[in-house]
Formats: sequence, C-alpha cells, structure tokens
Amino acid sequence: MQPSPPESFNSPQLPNQRWYIFPQQPDLAQKLSDVMGIIPLVTQVLINRGIETPEQVEAFITPESQVLPSPLEEFKDLARSVELLESAINQGDKIAICGDYDADGMTSTALLMRSLSLLGANVNYAIPSRMTEGYGINTRIVEEFHQEDVKIILTVDNGIAAYQPIVRAKELDLTVIITDHHDLPEKLPPADAILNPKLLPISSPYRGLAGVGVAYVLAICLAQKLGKVQGLVNPLLELFTLGTIADLAPLNGVNRRWVKRGLKLLPYSQITGVQALIQVAGVSTGYQVKSEEQPENPIIPPASKTLKPDDIGFRLGPRINAIGRLADPQIVIELLTTENMGIALERAMQCEQINQKRQQLCEEIEQEAIAWVEEQQIDFKQERVLVVVQPQWHHGVIGIVASRLVERYGVPVFIGTYEQEENTTESPQMIRGSARGIFEFDVFKALEYSHDLLHKFGGHKAAGGFSFLAENLEQFRLRLIEFAHQCLEVEHLKPLIKIDAQANLSEINFNLYDQLDQLHPCGIENNSPTFWTPNVRIIQQRVVGKGHIKLTLTQDKFSHTQLTALPTINAMAWRWADYFPLPQCLDIAYHLKENSWNGQTNIELELVGARLPESPENDQPQLTKSAEFYYNNKQYYCSLSSIGETQELRIKNQKGEVLAIQKGQRFGLLGTSRQDAETVDVSQPVFYDLIQSAIKALG
Repeated sequence: MQPSPPESFNSPQLPNQRWYIFPQQPDLAQKLSDVMGIIPLVTQVLINRGIETPEQVEAFITPESQVLPSPLEEFKDLARSVELLESAINQGDKIAICGDYDADGMTSTALLMRSLSLLGANVNYAIPSRMTEGYGINTRIVEEFHQEDVKIILTVDNGIAAYQPIVRAKELDLTVIITDHHDLPEKLPPADAILNPKLLPISSPYRGLAGVGVAYVLAICLAQKLGKVQGLVNPLLELFTLGTIADLAPLNGVNRRWVKRGLKLLPYSQITGVQALIQVAGVSTGYQVKSEEQPENPIIPPASKTLKPDDIGFRLGPRINAIGRLADPQIVIELLTTENMGIALERAMQCEQINQKRQQLCEEIEQEAIAWVEEQQIDFKQERVLVVVQPQWHHGVIGIVASRLVERYGVPVFIGTYEQEENTTESPQMIRGSARGIFEFDVFKALEYSHDLLHKFGGHKAAGGFSFLAENLEQFRLRLIEFAHQCLEVEHLKPLIKIDAQANLSEINFNLYDQLDQLHPCGIENNSPTFWTPNVRIIQQRVVGKGHIKLTLTQDKFSHTQLTALPTINAMAWRWADYFPLPQCLDIAYHLKENSWNGQTNIELELVGARLPESPENDQPQLTKSAEFYYNNKQYYCSLSSIGETQELRIKNQKGEVLAIQKGQRFGLLGTSRQDAETVDVSQPVFYDLIQSAIKALG
C-alpha cells in the first residue's frame, strides 16, 4: 500500500468565511432595468438595499432632487441654540467648545471654531485628555471654563451622558448647549438646549447625523440667521464629509446627500489644512504614496471630479484619528483652522509621522496578541468570544487591533491593558479596553450584561469601551462567554460576507463600473456592491507589498452549456499572504476597483472572499498517482492529486515534512502542515532536482 501525504495538506487553506448571497429577484431587476436604463446587475444591488421602485431609484441616485424638511422643524432646540449663540456674539460673551479626541470630535470642533470665528464670536475650545480623563466633558473642564469667564459651553460629539458635569455648569450659572449623536441615557442632562438626532423620529432624514453633522446644521443655521452664509458653506461641508466618513456614520438620508456633494469639493479644497493633508497623504496629483494600501501604485493619478469614501476612510481619516489616539488633538484643530500653508504642512507632516507610529504600534500589538492566542489554544467553538489583556499595550490603538482580531478569528473581541489611577500607586490596578463585535453580537448589551463588574463602559452594537478592576478579569471573561452563548451559534463564528449577485467576468467592464459609481458614496448602510463568480482560474499569483497577493484571473466555465477561455482580469487580495499560493480554481467574491497606471485605466477586482468550487468533482482532492523513490540515497514518497482543475504534486520525506507544488507555479509550500508551512521557490536547484526525480517516479 502506497503511503498518502499528511491529512493537513489535503485541503487548501482559505479565508474562514460564511457567504450570504442576497435572494435574487430577476423579474423585478429586469423591470427596473427597462424603466431606468440601468444594467440588471445594478438594479439587483439597489433591490438588496430596499430600493424597489423607479421613484426610489431616482431619489437614491440623485439625492439633490429631494426636498428636505428644514432642520429648524426637526430639532426642537435648534432655534433656541441659534438665539443663544447670536446673543453671545452680539454681546461679546466668551463661548467655549468642548470636543472629543476622535476624528468626528476633532472635525466637529474645527468646524465650529472656523464658523463661529468667521461669524464674529469670541470662541475657544478644550478637549479632554484621552490618556488621563477619557471621553466627554468633565467637571474639571467646566470649572476651568468658569474661571476663564466663559458664558456658553457648547459640546460637540459628547455631552448627552455627562449629567453631573452639566449640573455643575448650571450651578456656576453657565449656559450649556449640547450637540451630540450618541445614544440617549435614561435621564437627560439639564442643558439649556440639546441637539441630538437620536431625539428625532426614525424616519427623519437627519436621524443618521454624526457629531460633525449636528455641528454643521447648527453652524449653517446660525450663519443664515446672521446673514453671513457666503463663503462659509463649502469649507464646512468639507469638514462635515471628513468627519462623517471617518466616524463610519450611515451614508443615507442627508448624510448621503451632503457627503456626495462634499466629495466633489475635497479635491479642490478651500481649507489650507485639507490641501496639506491631501498632499502629504498622497491623494493628489503626483505625490508619493506612503501608505500600505497601494504598494504597487507609487503615484496617484490626477485628482478626479470626486474623491471616494475610501480616500477618506483609508488615507485622510487614519491620519486625523492617529493624533487623537497618540498625540495632542490641538495638532488637528490647528491643521483644519489655519490659513497659513507653512503651519498646515507642518501639522500635516505631524499627522503623517504619528500615523506611521500608530501603524507600527498596531502591528506590534497585533502580533503579540496573535502569539498569545495561539499559545493559549483557545477553543472558540466553546468560548465564542476572545478576551485578551496584556500589560504595556497603548490603549489608544487597541481598538484597531480588536478589529483585526475579529477579522482573523471571527469572534467578538474584548482587548485591554493594565493601568493605574493617576498620581497614585496604592489604588487598585485597573484594566482599560476596547471591544469589537460581529453581526449577531451586540457589544453594548454584552457590557450591560457585565455592568456589575465594570467601572465604566459605553458604546453601541458594533463597538465599545470599558474599564474594570483587574481582579475582576476572570469573572468578566466568564460573564462574556455566558452572554455569547445566548446569542451566538457555532456557525456564526466566521466572518460574514454579504454578496449582492453572481456575475461573469465577461460582464465586468467600464459600463458596469460607471453605473455602479452612481451608487456612491458607499459605506455604512450602503455597502460597496459585492459580486461573486464561480470557477475562476488563477493564471498568475505572487505576494507583493506587506503581505498582499496580486493575481491574474480568467473564467473557463461561466455556464452549463459553454466552455470558453475569457480575457484575463487583474485582482488584489489584501493581507492574504497566509493563503498563498491559492488553489488554481476558485469561487471568488469581490468589489470592483478602478486602477490608473502609466496613463492607462483598467477595472480590477478586490477580493473579499474565496472558496473551493461547489461542483461535486471539486469537493475533495482526488489522488491520481503515488510512488516511492530515492534521491541522494534518501527515501521519499510522492503523489499527484487533483482538486477541481488544479493539480498538486506532494513530496514527503521520512521526517514527515511535505513539499507541495501546484502545476504551473514557481512557489510551493514546505512544512508539516499548511498552517506552519513556509513558501519556497521551487526553481532553486535543491528543490528542482528533487521534483524532477518525483515526476520521473510517477511516470
């Protein structure tokens, strides 16, 4: 009996995912296509977003055509807020803004600083320390404002849950206007005016505003009341767009309408600091790209008529957010309010440098966390949640690491680090952390379920923050496991890929891309269209940049009746080096991306999912040949297997190590299992000669 290769090499390693393909409605998609002149693939995407009539399609594609209700009618305290600020400006009273240290809070603060200053206000700002105070206005800030003779406190992106600080402000006879968008507490603070979209009906187009959106509404209404709108709207709209996308606010309602407009303004920004940030981040013409997102595209093409949300989400937003995580938010406020290009470039370079430090910290902490998890050998099917706490991690970036661990392990992640209360060595040791969830798991409810063990906590369904006594760590972990078992089944413990429709590679062209482009801006509650294609064949693949795979693809089988070799298309699989080399034949899920290089523009695929084809012949590898042979007086076993259309040669030595090579590939895997195998160049003589001996033995 001939020996077979190790079991661990029988199945290629692929992303651990579950696919949800939206129910297809071909008749309705074709009907909308006929009426609107849109490709059925695109109308199916719209149907998946709940857009099912020609009127809804028109409103979605051209949101400017819709008549909006006045925000003064929607926000009951908006007129009162405008009156209070107008009176303060007229009397020269000091106004103080209390912001937040995330991108939403910093853009909100900059927006109101710019607008109130231009409107003649005596205005300043404060942002609490992330490291020592945490989120939101506090009593120290209130009392300092009072000592500085401030008359009006204006919170942005915080304040709705700050009951005691607002009580203290009223005791000191200060006027308080709260602008916030976070969930409402059971008891609202006693402010003079509260602007929060969560107080509006769910049907209101203003319901999804982020903190910067509420600030924008207030600033524009105040400018209109004072008759000083000219030259103010577009710069504020740029800041609104930056903050809204960076805060992952839903891109529907007025957010969709205003962000769509703001993305057209940003390439030609009127804000000196935004110009500098775009230049340093490499988004504008001819500047060197410094981020890892485009490792093979060192120069960005000339700015088009509009930016994409990804330009903010992956380029501009992280550079702003990095400051709030690791440095002084004043850097961003100065960046977004200065009119001096020298200062703007200096601040933009600080954002760039701090972001590079943030990337390095994230990488280090992520690797340490992965090493700890692997060492613990956690049974996720049993625990269904990951709690990882280590000393000396920077809590400004652990939330980002939590998101990456969710992507890797497919379970909710609660990550923390130890800290001491300020100015004391005798107080109990505390743990402070961040959490990120998956689709079926509500982070905020999980924290509520553990409230008796926590010192502070907050957040929403997808993410949250918390602190607790270190002595409660094991109880906290067990409580989260208990909660996870109430809402998560084993099948939920894989990242979810939502797929709009099946497409053949022959259907991917500029016409489809241009029609899909009308659905932008895409983001939260309007995800980028995702398609899937079966039986795709990989012609070439190689690892590039920091662990990405660049591929050339074609599709041999695209129907049950036709077999044809289609033109090739390029694709990128970001951070997929762990899966290299991919099997030659796959079902793939992807987004469409436009890539311009050397004066040529092409449509490429950005892979988000992959699985072995579901056809019966591809379910299991088929062993076709095996043999025993000797090379350099050492005994080896070899076999040739087929997985679908992919052929793989495996050579095993007496130590149990296996060299696996797919037909037509220059690189193979060497190890005792696919997960611990290293990638090797099989064209090297030491491997090439061994492979030739194996092929000869197989006949």
